[in-house]
Amino acid sequence: MTGFSTPDRPASRPDLRVELALLLALATLWGASYSFIRVGVETIPPLTLIAARTSIAGAILLAVIRWRGLSLPRERAVWKRFLVQACLNSVFPFTLIAWAERTVDAGTAAILNATTPIFAFLLTFLLTRHEAMSLRKAIGVFAGLGGTVLVIGVGAVDGLGRDLPAQAAIVFATVCYAGAAIFGRVFKGLDPIMPAAGSLLCGAAVLLPVSLAVDRPWTLAPSWDSLLALAGLSVFSTALAFVLYFRLVHTLGSVPTTAQAYLRVPIGVGIGVLTLGETLEPTSLAGCAAVVVGVAAMTIPARGRS
Repeated sequence: MTGFSTPDRPASRPDLRVELALLLALATLWGASYSFIRVGVETIPPLTLIAARTSIAGAILLAVIRWRGLSLPRERAVWKRFLVQACLNSVFPFTLIAWAERTVDAGTAAILNATTPIFAFLLTFLLTRHEAMSLRKAIGVFAGLGGTVLVIGVGAVDGLGRDLPAQAAIVFATVCYAGAAIFGRVFKGLDPIMPAAGSLLCGAAVLLPVSLAVDRPWTLAPSWDSLLALAGLSVFSTALAFVLYFRLVHTLGSVPTTAQAYLRVPIGVGIGVLTLGETLEPTSLAGCAAVVVGVAAMTIPARGRS
């Protein structure tokens, strides 16, 4: 078995409530990744951290595939697509964000990362046109971005431009994520775990040799905190998150799936308030409302649309 679904069996229409719950779960998993990365890079170089992240996550998903009695596709064309997806969704963006988070403050990084839906919307509108572009969806894109700024606090915008190389790296990573959401459509018909595992294994194959040559990991002495952060990053924010991601790309679409970039912000702020004793910005409640409106406009189909 290769994991392909049978073409003669029509797929049932997904339950929107389930898909939105999964979108929220994905936002939570990826929202936690920034904290994991921040702790991880304290004693593990970014390149090695991401090489380990993709290797561990890919191995976990491969084990799950074998446990389910399935096997990865063997077609060379499929693996070429896995490699492209790996570059767009892990190799470049994961490494760039890990490198940038050594200097960029959390508020600025969150704002820059939350622009993924904008780039996905623009790439879809200008190039692929594989999804219907509407004024309603455009309003949702920019309402979500405005809400993101309000949640973090308008003062966080002051940090933009202070560390241009790192901020440019995050923007480039964000464009990669947008491209990954669009390119991920080519895996329609595959069980979501297949492109998740295949792309992570390809990412590991690219990153591991570079990590061995550049960082010489055997000479490192990572702290237990960094190792625990790496474990959480690999298992939850990568292996599990990627399976949800590829499912949502096909059930909700490319642009709506990127809406979780907005949801990550209030979730991250809430985690900070509950676990770290951080305080909310005065504009946070208004920002959360704008984020919810923006995500709803991007993901919930208009009445009368199938």
